[in-house]
Amino acid sequence: MSIQTMTEQTDPLCQSELTSAALLFDAPWRRFGVIGDSLSAGTGDPTPGYANKGWSDRVAEILRRVRPDLEYLNLSRIGVTTDDTVAHQLDPITEFRPNLLHLPSGANDIFRRTPDFERIEKATRLMYDRAAGTRALLTTFIPGRAFVVPSIADWDRRIREMNAITRRVAAEYDALVIDFWDHPVNDRENLLSADRIHFSTSGQAVIATEVVRRLAHVLSTRR
Repeated sequence: MSIQTMTEQTDPLCQSELTSAALLFDAPWRRFGVIGDSLSAGTGDPTPGYANKGWSDRVAEILRRVRPDLEYLNLSRIGVTTDDTVAHQLDPITEFRPNLLHLPSGANDIFRRTPDFERIEKATRLMYDRAAGTRALLTTFIPGRAFVVPSIADWDRRIREMNAITRRVAAEYDALVIDFWDHPVNDRENLLSADRIHFSTSGQAVIATEVVRRLAHVLSTRR
């Protein structure tokens, strides 16, 4: 089946809301919070055959099938850095009292002319430290390798160094890392939006599926 004729229902990298809800049948999370940037927000252009929804809204809808009383708060905004997240989003999300909380992975931090990775790691640790105070299960992403900024010559080095910081700090706080770096979705022709940065809604559907699968794995180990 070609990419052009594939739909959300026939996409081998996606699963239905019903299947996803079945995997999370005993999910304990009743307060789902999301902070960060456009990756956290689920920003992306529409793809024919796929629901026009970002990954985080999709996951919230799936959790509501299991927990109809789920409270969901997404404070993420396009273009924000980790410093911005710490300064403007951590206080309100802490007040929300989430027990499932998604954190950004620093993509906007490396757009500066000369990124200060020491400062980035310090801000990331502060973010995780504050977030851990909620006692929520923390999640984050490693962006896919399809996320490329051609105008930045050393982009590959920058994103790999940022990913290393994310992995290192997330491991220290026992956060769930959902890694898209080598995911097969990266090879799809229709993956990226017109800006050539954000995953389109076909990619958002795949992200939501992977988040659910990783959450289900966490639950299975607890059972």
